[in-house]
Amino acid sequence: MLRIVVLGAAAGGGVPQWNCGCRVCRKARTENPELQSTQASIAISADDEHWFLVNASPDLRQQLIATPQLHPKAGQLRHSPILGVILTNGEIDAVAGLLSMREGSPFTIYAHEKVLAILKSNSIFNVLAENNVRRQPIDPDQAFEPALPGGAPSGIEILPFAVAGKGAWYLEGKVHPGGDDGTGDTLGLRIADKVSGKYFYFLAACADVTDDLKSRLAGAPLIFFDGTVWRDDELIAAGLGSKTGQAMGHIAMSGDSGAIEALSGLGIGRKVFLHINNSNPALLRDSAERQQAERAGWQIPADGTEITL
Repeated sequence: MLRIVVLGAAAGGGVPQWNCGCRVCRKARTENPELQSTQASIAISADDEHWFLVNASPDLRQQLIATPQLHPKAGQLRHSPILGVILTNGEIDAVAGLLSMREGSPFTIYAHEKVLAILKSNSIFNVLAENNVRRQPIDPDQAFEPALPGGAPSGIEILPFAVAGKGAWYLEGKVHPGGDDGTGDTLGLRIADKVSGKYFYFLAACADVTDDLKSRLAGAPLIFFDGTVWRDDELIAAGLGSKTGQAMGHIAMSGDSGAIEALSGLGIGRKVFLHINNSNPALLRDSAERQQAERAGWQIPADGTEITL
């Protein structure tokens, strides 16, 4: 049985973003605190005892405090049920939370060589000493099983695969520590319980729904999918930025080539958006955009949402 906890559902900056006065952020600070959301990450377990994170957001400490399943075991001075972190990209909102795990508990970082190269090139991540925090490379289309203490199998099989995307924005115009080949900067994950065979997909970033991706996702019981922006020019139209969603490596929710349309008719059981930017009007429960997404079968989760497969 797979258990999933949505630790955070927002894109970089969270909701409200510290320096943002947009409509969503204003409402989240005042009359609608239920709009508040931390940056995107989930926790997964096959046994309710040992847990793995998918991405480590800058809000990780707050997320762990809010999630009893991830608290230290009662009666132990030093303990964590978190045994590993699987990174799907090298963006700040996926890796910065690793720095909140620097107090000596052992765990493993699973990531593509390109993302591991980013961590290695930045000396601040040396606080996660490699003799205590192991770094294990993962490759697209090569399944792996994260391990329990002592090397015992976890019962969770993870298949990474490449999806359309881009490198971390802070590397634009710079030499990528992992090389110029774009493969590996953005990964999707198929996560399965080896006993029950139940599985789901996780894609925090995706710039395009290709035919290959449609084939992968068809018939899936559950997907978590990139919901950064409602429309491609959203930040520009709102006066909040100068980049399109595509320029940031994210597909829009709406439009003829957006995620809602592209992933319709594939027999997907449950569709959940995450990594949702504070500019996205679909966050507002009474908005036309939210109603359109929900009519198409999409859910926008609150932090702390639990799902069992």
